[in-house]
Amino acid sequence: MKVWLTTISCLCYCYYISSKIPKGLFRLLSLLPILYLFLILPFNLSSFHLGAPTTFFLVWLGTFKLILFSFNHGPLAQSPPNILHFITLASLPISLNHKNSKPKPKCLFLLKLLLFPFIINAYNYTQNLHPLFILLLYCSHMYLGIELVLALTAIPVRTLLGFNLQPQFDEPYLSTSLQDFWGRRWNLMVTGILRPSVFHPVYRISTPFVGPSCALSAAVLATFLVSGLMHELIYYYLTRAPPTWEVTCFFVLHGVCTAAEVAVKKVMLRRGWRLHGAVSAVLVLAFLAATGRWLFFPQLLRNGVDEKAIEEYSTMVNFVKLKLPLHLLTSSLFLKNASGE
Repeated sequence: MKVWLTTISCLCYCYYISSKIPKGLFRLLSLLPILYLFLILPFNLSSFHLGAPTTFFLVWLGTFKLILFSFNHGPLAQSPPNILHFITLASLPISLNHKNSKPKPKCLFLLKLLLFPFIINAYNYTQNLHPLFILLLYCSHMYLGIELVLALTAIPVRTLLGFNLQPQFDEPYLSTSLQDFWGRRWNLMVTGILRPSVFHPVYRISTPFVGPSCALSAAVLATFLVSGLMHELIYYYLTRAPPTWEVTCFFVLHGVCTAAEVAVKKVMLRRGWRLHGAVSAVLVLAFLAATGRWLFFPQLLRNGVDEKAIEEYSTMVNFVKLKLPLHLLTSSLFLKNASGE
């Protein structure tokens, strides 16, 4: 509560004071104390399920949105009609949808919601499971965990404020290329922030020097590098251990492969070559899983983040089991008293 009350106070300052300063360097200077507070606030949280989302919302998305806002770019520069809208857009992983896209079927979300507890429960049997199945478990846990958190965050915002929000994921397991996965399907809020803050400036600056093709590759590599460094920072908040740069290497590797893939696809399309979608989808998922096992997960597993998360799940489940019978008993006594029995 202290962390989020402080966050709300900081965003009130941004809305009422910083927004009145002309865009550019002076507005950015006025926002520096807020950016510093956003960096240190997650250190007050030790819980994985409170600390991880807060770190992602504030340290990554919040700071990038405010930096863009200082130059009148990004989602906060769209002149939100009131302070509530400004705070919501600045502090939560949501993006307004200006297109009339069809909403996803609710049954698919419910299926993922029901599948998640089974994945968590499967950790109790890891000693009897094949390493490849455990890897599948980690990948599914990460994907469903992030998607459900972002979706559950968006539901009250959509309901209370009437926002038409963009979906945060677009079934990434259907990706047919790395470009498709990272650019169009995986964590689209991050993609939408990195494009104006990293990709477009690097592409625009480097094009006159190296030409559009090399500038595109440079922009892709810069975007993945920044993403890797931000993940490294988030890992530091979660583990409180010195960085090993494995996750940065993961994103740099994917940046190199994505840039190479874009160049190769241009040649293949000119010659009329194309892999079948089913084949390319399997190759993409296999590459993601293999590099994830090599570079993405070890830092978390080595520092016991997975064990901490599962322990918190168990604590929450036990709390519900303990409180639910008491709640039912209290409700029963209340009804009996109300009926005069």
